[in-house]
Amino acid sequence: MGVGKMGKYANFSLNMSRLSKLRLARVNYLAKKAGKNRRSNATSKNGGLALSMDRLHLMTVFVAVAEEEGFAAAARRLGMSPPAVTRAVAALEERLKVKLLNRSTRYVRVTEPGQRYLDDARRIIAEVEAADEATAGINAEPSGHLTVTAPALFGKMFVMPAIVDYLARYPGMDISALFLDRVVNLLEEGVDVGVRIGELPDSSMKAIRVGKIRRVLCASPDYLSKNGEPNKPHDLQAHSIISATAVVSSVDWRFDDRDTKEKDVVRVRPRLTVSSNDAAIDASLRGFGISRLMCYQVEGLFQSGHLKRLLRDYEQEAFPVHVLHRENRYASVKVRTFLDLVVAHLRENLPQY
Repeated sequence: MGVGKMGKYANFSLNMSRLSKLRLARVNYLAKKAGKNRRSNATSKNGGLALSMDRLHLMTVFVAVAEEEGFAAAARRLGMSPPAVTRAVAALEERLKVKLLNRSTRYVRVTEPGQRYLDDARRIIAEVEAADEATAGINAEPSGHLTVTAPALFGKMFVMPAIVDYLARYPGMDISALFLDRVVNLLEEGVDVGVRIGELPDSSMKAIRVGKIRRVLCASPDYLSKNGEPNKPHDLQAHSIISATAVVSSVDWRFDDRDTKEKDVVRVRPRLTVSSNDAAIDASLRGFGISRLMCYQVEGLFQSGHLKRLLRDYEQEAFPVHVLHRENRYASVKVRTFLDLVVAHLRENLPQY
């Protein structure tokens, strides 16, 4: 082989060797870069996780201070030292660049921005806890405490049997039952499940419709024998009226004419105004006058003949009955199981009107 060819092959080999080294260097560079990226991503993810956990911790401390209205009380509640609680709140305020609490030697109160943040923090913490509980409790038996509310007589007649059944099924559960003839704010009063009669305003609650009930006029046979029976809504102005503010607080009573489909309003002048439905029923049974109540409250008295239903052709459309609970993407096992039971019970047992 000639010298020219040998030189040519030698140069070719040298070029290949250089090319291989360049390729190897490029591979090593890319591998190192990828490793750095993986480490950087891992560090970023861990840092983000730590930041998220730190924020949740600061929120939890702030909520405790706001609710306890003091740093020392919050520290006892959280099992922390008072200085650590103070530092946590200060760190949160520094991060947000806003004052969350007003402090004095006598009290600690949330500021206006603090109140908004408190509401959001409570919601976030509740969602995190609910997500944990829902995941951990998918196959677990419910345990813990629930607070349930309903109108007084409705709760006694229809919700209490469901509660007793639920507690018998789940020995690890406790329930506080608030049966009140007023609208209970579930969020502000810490109530888990509520029963509401009537149309619902827009709210953050989830609602499950379980039935409907009517508002009815009634009087005793003794009263009607002495005073006559009204034939039209405006005849009520000549009668003795018993007003139960728990059912309708207005003196303007509304009616729907089933024949003409017209709506009517009659202004009544109650001779007796009471705050409870039981009192209105008692006064009606004593023959004092005509009262307006929910049908379920007096259905048994209609059937026994102790009271008579009046102006049926002018009754308003039935009101819906809903079971409410605080909206959340995650329903805890105790709420889910109670909802399943009480919804089924009410749908089966509510009278149809």
